[in-house]
Amino acid sequence: MAATKTILKALAGEAQDVPPIWMMRQAGRYLPEYRATRAEAGDFLSLCYNSDLATEVTLQPIRRYGFDGAILFADILLVPQALGADLWFVTGEGPRLSTITQQAEFDALKPASDIHETLSPIYQTVRNLSGALPSETTLIGFAGAPWTVATYMIAGRGTPDQGPAHALKAENRPLFEAIIDRLTEATIEYLSAQIEAGAECVKLFDSWAGSLSGEDFDKYATAPAKRIVAELKARHNDIPVIAFPRQAGEKYIGFHAATGADCVAVDDSVTPEWAAENVQVSGCVQGNLKSSHMVTGGDDLVRETRHIVEAFRGGPHIFNLGHGITPDADPDNVQLMIDTVRGMGRGG
Repeated sequence: MAATKTILKALAGEAQDVPPIWMMRQAGRYLPEYRATRAEAGDFLSLCYNSDLATEVTLQPIRRYGFDGAILFADILLVPQALGADLWFVTGEGPRLSTITQQAEFDALKPASDIHETLSPIYQTVRNLSGALPSETTLIGFAGAPWTVATYMIAGRGTPDQGPAHALKAENRPLFEAIIDRLTEATIEYLSAQIEAGAECVKLFDSWAGSLSGEDFDKYATAPAKRIVAELKARHNDIPVIAFPRQAGEKYIGFHAATGADCVAVDDSVTPEWAAENVQVSGCVQGNLKSSHMVTGGDDLVRETRHIVEAFRGGPHIFNLGHGITPDADPDNVQLMIDTVRGMGRGG
């Protein structure tokens, strides 16, 4: 059956007069209604695991802006927690995890098939959203890619250069690869359960892909994504998948074909013209307005938004930011962006 929702049309390869729009982290701290719900939940993890409140914050930007897609509210580090790692958040500093740097620590993790009990509230959120979203809005599930999630599991926190993960890769390749494999298996299980609960497409966030190079990129960014995409499509009737190997640079070229992804999201370190010429030729692209425009607004926001829409106009495109919206963004600038995109029908 032909897709009718605009995001699903783009993922099927259809160029549209006006590209569909959603934003990474669109449910978040820049919205006063999110901050109120977050306070009600008590802390971030409680918000992720409270299906009613997670449903509410996912719906907030849809009510306010009418985005074409709603992305499940959750966190990429719920998967390592479900595998048995300790996870907590330090206010103002971000996530902390118990580290996996020794074989014995890895051996204590659960098998991938045992994650579902912990993650069942997330699946309930997806079911809630599937029934609550407007009929034209695409429900997007997501997970972190194995390399990116592994960097947090190995370091116990975010790091500027993913140094601990690179060090383990160099010093104990079998253990490092076992972590990647376990996360790949768990990601397949997690995304598969989201799809069963009602997600209409899924996105794989490889936020730290850019710190891999050469053969390491191929083995630890491309290959796991290919395995995840293939298994999801085999299980779920060719479900559309968006892949985001952030800061992949030249490695964006051919990423559609190498992984089987229906859409490759590009960050704002590449120009839309370059991405149109080198990436969009292979399928749908998503991106790539700088997040800072959501803070500064004004004529520069309008100009750059129009520039991106025009550059990608020749093929399938989902308008998005090049990375997540930041907490200091002005909600009015989000509306300005949406009005600019939607005002750009042919002749607009």
